[in-house]
Amino acid sequence: MSLDTVVEDIREEAHARAENIRSEGETRAEEIESAAEEDAEEILEEAEREIEREIEQLREQRLSSAKLEAKQKRLEARRDVLGDVREQVEEELAALEGETREDLTRDLLDAASDEFDEGDDVSVYGRADDRELIESILEDYDGYEYAGEYNCLGGVVVESDQSRVRVNNTFDSVLEDVWEDNLREISKQLFEQ
Repeated sequence: MSLDTVVEDIREEAHARAENIRSEGETRAEEIESAAEEDAEEILEEAEREIEREIEQLREQRLSSAKLEAKQKRLEARRDVLGDVREQVEEELAALEGETREDLTRDLLDAASDEFDEGDDVSVYGRADDRELIESILEDYDGYEYAGEYNCLGGVVVESDQSRVRVNNTFDSVLEDVWEDNLREISKQLFEQ
C-alpha cells in the first residue's frame, strides 16, 4: 500500500467518523430539543391549569361576596320592615281611645298595684294626654295619686317610697316584652317564603 492510499484511507475513516459524530450530535440535539419542547408544553399546560384555578377561585370569591352582600341587603330590608311594623303598632297604641284605653290602663294599674303593700303612698305617672283618665281611675284606689308625666305611649309607671318598688307597666314596656317574645313568629309571618 502506498502512502497515498493510507492517507486516503485515514482521510475516509476520519471523514466517516466526523460524519458519524455529526450525525450523533444532530440526533442528540434533536432529542434535547424534543425534551425541551415537551417540558415547555408541560410548563404551559400547568400555567394554564393554574390560571384556570385562579379564575375559578376569584369567581367563587366574587360570587360568595355578592351572596353575602345580597343577604345583608335582605336583612337590612327586613329590619326596616320590622321597624315600620313596630312604629305602626306604637302609633296605633298611642291612638287608642275611650273604653279600650281605659280598660288597658286600669288592667296595667291593677297588675302594678299587686307589688305594693296596703297603706303605701303610691305615686302614679302616665302620659300627659292620659292625666284625666288616670286621675279618674285613681279615685278607686286609696293612697294612690297622679304624680306627673311619663314619656310613653300609655299605661302607667307606679312607685312607692315605702316599698322602694317601681313598676313600669306602660304600653311601651308591654309592647317590648310581646315584641321580643314573638319576634320570630312576626318575622315568619311577614317574610314567609
